[in-house]
Amino acid sequence: MLHSHLTTLNAVSLVLATFKGQGPAAEVLLAGSGISAADLSHADTRITTCQEMRVCANAVALCRDIGLDLGRRMHVSSYGMLGYALLTSATLGDALRLALRYPALLGTLYELSLEDDGQRVWFCARDYREDTALATFNAELCLVSLKVICDDLLGQPLPMLGARFEHLAPDYQARYSESFNCPLHFEATDNAFAFDRQWLDHPLPLADTITHQAMAERCRKQNIEFTGRQAWLGRVRQLLSAQLGAAPGLERLAEQLNCSPRTLRRHLQALGCSYQELLDEQRFERAKQWLAQDEMPIYQIAEQLGFSETASFRHAFVRWSGVAPSQFRA
Repeated sequence: MLHSHLTTLNAVSLVLATFKGQGPAAEVLLAGSGISAADLSHADTRITTCQEMRVCANAVALCRDIGLDLGRRMHVSSYGMLGYALLTSATLGDALRLALRYPALLGTLYELSLEDDGQRVWFCARDYREDTALATFNAELCLVSLKVICDDLLGQPLPMLGARFEHLAPDYQARYSESFNCPLHFEATDNAFAFDRQWLDHPLPLADTITHQAMAERCRKQNIEFTGRQAWLGRVRQLLSAQLGAAPGLERLAEQLNCSPRTLRRHLQALGCSYQELLDEQRFERAKQWLAQDEMPIYQIAEQLGFSETASFRHAFVRWSGVAPSQFRA
């Protein structure tokens, strides 16, 4: 199922920065994502998690342990107003509990929680619902970035008591010690790291009550707007997904949403996407599902997705994924 969350360009920009000067051009990393180099110059651009994951998949294909490097670059300042609200919290516990209230602003792909076993607190990441091929990458990125946030908030490294991961131990396991100087456990039931519970009450060096209250209120309003946009975009996706064989077009879609084509176009523009991009996104997701099932001939998939010719579908799929449908199926 397609993940419907919107997110910022922070992670994409960090991917490009990580590879800068190392060979691959931005076009290689952005291939199939629908994100252009021009989009990166607009700080308010919103993209879908699917687009972000396409860029990350391109990066992982070039460097399997890139999640560890990206996680170390995700400082608390990367999270905008939420970052400032966290920095100005009274204690580490206050900051982490605030972060958990706004997962949409945090941009996480997991259900996050703090679990206290009496002596230790486990910062847990569960219920991953994205591409399983990127599960290891996303677990590494998530836990390392959360550790970096804690370090930034405290102004010093947070001592680790243990870390566990759902995936198998990778052949680059030795690199984990760069972020987790503690016992490691793989093939666990979730992804998490532990620290002494006393750190939750540790005062933060940049705490400021007035600034914190102002930033927390702005986060609350931004979250309402952000989740409202996600719900509206989810409705658009739902309508398009039900009509892939005969796409409604922008005007008919506007009627189904009880708004004018101009209003629909303006809303989509504000979200950083277009009707065609969302239609292509839905077609791509459905195509991947059918190709993976290995039951429907490619020409029939093309027909079901509304393409008049198999060649047109093939060209579109190459643009979306970088490979032909037959290669993807193989």
